[in-house]
Amino acid sequence: MTSRPQVVAHRGASEDEAEHTVAAYERALEDGAEGLECDVRLTRDGVLVCVHDRRINRTSSGRGVVSALELSDLADLDFGAWHPSATLAADEAPDWDRSSVLTLDRLLEVVIERDRRVDIAIETKHPTRYAGLVELTLVEVLTRRGLVTPRPDSPVQVRVMSFASSSLRRLRSLAPNLPTVYLMNRLALRHRDGTRPAGAYAAGPSLRALQATPTYVERVHDAGGEVHVWTVDEPADVDFVVGLGVDVVITNRPRAVLQQLSVSADGAPG
Repeated sequence: MTSRPQVVAHRGASEDEAEHTVAAYERALEDGAEGLECDVRLTRDGVLVCVHDRRINRTSSGRGVVSALELSDLADLDFGAWHPSATLAADEAPDWDRSSVLTLDRLLEVVIERDRRVDIAIETKHPTRYAGLVELTLVEVLTRRGLVTPRPDSPVQVRVMSFASSSLRRLRSLAPNLPTVYLMNRLALRHRDGTRPAGAYAAGPSLRALQATPTYVERVHDAGGEVHVWTVDEPADVDFVVGLGVDVVITNRPRAVLQQLSVSADGAPG
């Protein structure tokens, strides 16, 4: 491979800060991440928020299903207190960037204000009671921000990822110029030859999937696609996927991965 893979921060620098908070994404950008990954879910009042789980129990001070709650319900909760980093600021005034629910629109605003090249990988979560309304709302948000049709000179480039091929089909219909990535926990037999669902320019296999079938990367490349692997944190795993020639590494530890790749590029052990 002639160049190293792009390093994308998984839910922000989520080892150092609570996932899907402004603080996590700001930290990732400060650490040099070239891309940011986020998950989006639709609230009852039609707002896309950055929350991974169907329920908010794990990452907030509240309980319930995202799709059954309104943004105002989520705004009253603490989305950072569960993370170890919260104890470091326990004696300080409340830091809303570390505790507030994050909307997709707010994340886009944070990235645009940086005014440097950053890719944003947005994962649509399915199944959900709102089905295609998720993709419709996503395209509306991106359109308002001028991001639905990628321009080569734009510092912010968006791609959409999903485990649901139905989501990618809807996006292809709504925004045919928006790049999409098909995510996979395991490699289904029909995709092991490197083909992806129609319209998906990249495959997004898990680290485990590549460990089971390392030749898959070459097959995707031969079929004209890219490989975006998740979630790669350990140094040995970074070396493994880089050796396979992946195009994107998604990690909870962007700074450490970038440092490792930099050392490797200089020809030193690492």
